[in-house]
Amino acid sequence: MSTPPKSTTPRKKAAATGDTLAGVTQCVAFIGGGNMASAIIGGLVKQGLPGDQIDVVEPVAESRERLARHYGVRVSAQPGEALQRSELVVWAVKPQTFKEAALQSRFFTRNALHLSVAAGIRSDSIAHWLGTERVVRAMPNTPSLIGKGMTALFARAGVTSDDQRLVAKVIATTGEHLWVDKETQLDAVTALSGSGPAYVFYFIEAMTQAGAEMGLSLEQAKRLAVGTFVGAGELARESNEPPEILRQRVTSKGGTTYAAITSMEQDDIKGRFMKALKAAQVRAKELGDEFGDA
Repeated sequence: MSTPPKSTTPRKKAAATGDTLAGVTQCVAFIGGGNMASAIIGGLVKQGLPGDQIDVVEPVAESRERLARHYGVRVSAQPGEALQRSELVVWAVKPQTFKEAALQSRFFTRNALHLSVAAGIRSDSIAHWLGTERVVRAMPNTPSLIGKGMTALFARAGVTSDDQRLVAKVIATTGEHLWVDKETQLDAVTALSGSGPAYVFYFIEAMTQAGAEMGLSLEQAKRLAVGTFVGAGELARESNEPPEILRQRVTSKGGTTYAAITSMEQDDIKGRFMKALKAAQVRAKELGDEFGDA
């Protein structure tokens, strides 16, 4: 197998169109036109790939109309011969519909590289359904919608170095990415960053509600909560120190932060939160067991 880059440091989004889409000279197809497909399509078009080089198979008429109107892409309700022109096929379907969509499309995509953003479905199943080893699995998250995504990638043995570079260029239009060496790690990625935005929104929701109960307006509390997450995230990104040290530096013994952290530790918030992430990891594995059959 051509081994993906070993660095565990997320790569920055490419700044220039030429750097991002160099080599994407043919066509890209999407099976499914929902939020994640829209994020990638939007990134590709923004970085200079013409809409008429993008084909989207989407059964919902309203979604087809939206994609054609916003991005100028070619849309269809069912897979057909148009897919044969694509060098890359992005699978953005729900896990429970993946197999049926793959069996309908495989005769038109034999020569393509395949990139799956479907949660849980293992590459063994995808390769079996599509009849190819050129499969990359991705686990993105919803900030990809605004170019701030975090995506993990896993490449099967049949994926070449050139294939990996093409996938990286496409995903770079939605934010940052990293490669993992073992496919089983994607279940942990799903629990951590794939589902992660929901955890952040959950804490923002709680902080906003608490702020309102303490006398702030909902608008004031939300602005403070969101700004705190954004600022703390950027500080953690820029700092070379671990989060534990960053936390300790704002937790003076006997102070207000200390009171809050002590309360959370007494309630074992960290342990409960880690338990929740492990539940998400288990569910990611279950999805592969439930909807895969290779």
